[in-house]
Amino acid sequence: MSSNKVTKYDLVEAVYQNTQYERKAVQAIFESLFDEMKKCLMEGSTIELRGFGTFEPRLRKGRQRARNPKTGEQLSVAPHYVAAFRAGQELKKALWDLPVDCENTDNN
Repeated sequence: MSSNKVTKYDLVEAVYQNTQYERKAVQAIFESLFDEMKKCLMEGSTIELRGFGTFEPRLRKGRQRARNPKTGEQLSVAPHYVAAFRAGQELKKALWDLPVDCENTDNN
């Protein structure tokens, strides 16, 4: 499996190529979708996309003795929310069935 990165632009292009919609309309739909998802997560809602996965806000505990890995400086981190994703069963199965190139895998 290659480690290619897919961007929002790439997704918009793919949907544009596979539908009869104009590129600007597809771009507007993507922007609206992501804005709505962000709004829902900020309100504390869980977003369930059947067959794909679930996005949810999760509370990370604060820590008094955290360390900045770049400078080594000790600091405290307040409790905060992060966006979390759990893959759905169909996505898990699809990824499970991908062929693995054993020569190019890390043994970490």
